[in-house]
Amino acid sequence: MNLDLTGYNAFVGGSSKGIGWATALQLASLGASVTLVSRDEKLLEKRVNELPSPNFQPHYFVCVDYNDLSAVKAAAEKIAASRPIHLLINNTGGPAGGEIIGESTEKFEAVFRQHLSVNQVLTQSFLSGMKAAGFGRIVNVISVSVKQPIVGLGVSNTIRWAVASWAKSLSKEIAKDGITVNNVLPGYTKTGRLDEVIKLQAESQGLTPDEVEEKLLANVPTGKFATPEEVAAAVAFLCLPIAASINGINIPVDGGLSASL
Repeated sequence: MNLDLTGYNAFVGGSSKGIGWATALQLASLGASVTLVSRDEKLLEKRVNELPSPNFQPHYFVCVDYNDLSAVKAAAEKIAASRPIHLLINNTGGPAGGEIIGESTEKFEAVFRQHLSVNQVLTQSFLSGMKAAGFGRIVNVISVSVKQPIVGLGVSNTIRWAVASWAKSLSKEIAKDGITVNNVLPGYTKTGRLDEVIKLQAESQGLTPDEVEEKLLANVPTGKFATPEEVAAAVAFLCLPIAASINGINIPVDGGLSASL
């Protein structure tokens, strides 16, 4: 199987740490030229120099806040004017947890912008480059909550499902141009986000973090939390040319946590 992504340019959201960083490392190791994206310019400056470059391909970074749609659009259009983006990895940190009944409409709207609206803006900016190349991969890192809502993450559950529906609709429209759209659904993954979930559940249930962790793992058939690298491997596979006929699907990376098929 050909695992070479030399000649392709990738744009990886939230890529200064966690799943985004693991994905950027994976794509770069396969030969892609990677554009890192986050709000932390100092960390981006450090990270871009840590990316492997097996074929001496250049790497880039852009510092932008996904809360600012105008800034995201301006940054994306500037990139698209200088080089085509073939691999768009939509990855955004989830919102703070809380029971859905107590959440404000403003929070729903803000999270919708950060996730779905940003995805739309980035796709619109990069689509012409993908079409010109006759090749494109859009991979959305969402959550296993698309299959099975996670208790205490009401807003996230809602918006993640909206992104999945957006992706399915998009996959029907642009596949004819050699562009696929798929979703990777991490389950409990060893990131700062998981630490937040454990802390939230511990406080709401009157348990210790260790007790919550034990409860969570009891529902994972593999008996372990996923790693960012394992999620990144799924993303990278979907980016390969050989994955051309995989389109419009959800791939859980959750150790079997979700109960649905």
